Amino acid sequence: MELTQGEILAVFDADAQVTKDLLRRVVPLFDRATVGAVQVRKAIANARTNFLTRGQMAEMAVDSYMQQQRIAVGGIGELRGNGQFVRRAALDRCGGWNEQTITDDLDLTLRLHLDHWDIDFVAVPAVAEEGVTRSIGLWHQRSRWAEGGYQRYLDYWRLIVRNRMGLGKTADLFSYWLIQYILPTAAVPDFLMAIVRSRPPILTPLSGLGFSLFLFGMFTGLRRIQTGEPHEPAIAGVTGSVTVPSRWITLLQTLRGTIYMLHWLVVMPATTARMSVRQKRLKWVKTVHHGSDWLEVAESRSPKF
Repeated sequence: MELTQGEILAVFDADAQVTKDLLRRVVPLFDRATVGAVQVRKAIANARTNFLTRGQMAEMAVDSYMQQQRIAVGGIGELRGNGQFVRRAALDRCGGWNEQTITDDLDLTLRLHLDHWDIDFVAVPAVAEEGVTRSIGLWHQRSRWAEGGYQRYLDYWRLIVRNRMGLGKTADLFSYWLIQYILPTAAVPDFLMAIVRSRPPILTPLSGLGFSLFLFGMFTGLRRIQTGEPHEPAIAGVTGSVTVPSRWITLLQTLRGTIYMLHWLVVMPATTARMSVRQKRLKWVKTVHHGSDWLEVAESRSPKF
């Protein structure tokens, strides 16, 4: 950071693929004085590799939809690491990058909002990245995301409960915490107790509402991506027109993505249990990427979803 001089700092992973007009789409958003950072939508470059990468494509789609809706109603926009742009003045005022966390993007998200900055979002164009292709890699990556995301609540809860961000953002943060962390952690025990006691799960109304919103968000997110962008840079930089899948195909993609997302019902309880008995740790397992292996495969295929 000491070697940079620009007013805006951009962060990309080594495997990032971007379009030539990315800066023209992002930089004007900083004209609004309250914008401290901008996150670009993430796409999966090797989405057609296997079930896991197809699931990650759907996961990024629902995340994109949720980001846009949360920002639209005055909630919290979040940074996702790859494809994030941060105003230097905002970063300096927040104390720079936090080196005592395993998810600096999620940590900075909260610190920016606590310092009364907004985070905006760009849906088009996207920044493409390589999805995880193996279960063990997905487990390590998602466990890190879960632990880092949880840790920020523990680190800044005193400032959060003081309503430093304002009522709208605080309510949004609480709702997201409930849906993303508490419900997945409680779902399995609640279901098992329902079987033992032969009665419906206690959390059925809340879980049903959350699940319905999730399905709608994933379907809508996939449709927005597939109909709103003339070419998805996720196909290894191959440009050109694509055939937009029918709503039935999108529905199947949504169902497949939903099955994939069930892994959070294991990740979240495991992370919660681990953090309950262990001290805060900074263990970071590098995500394995395969580079040219999937690039050659993607270039040999037509740009279909």
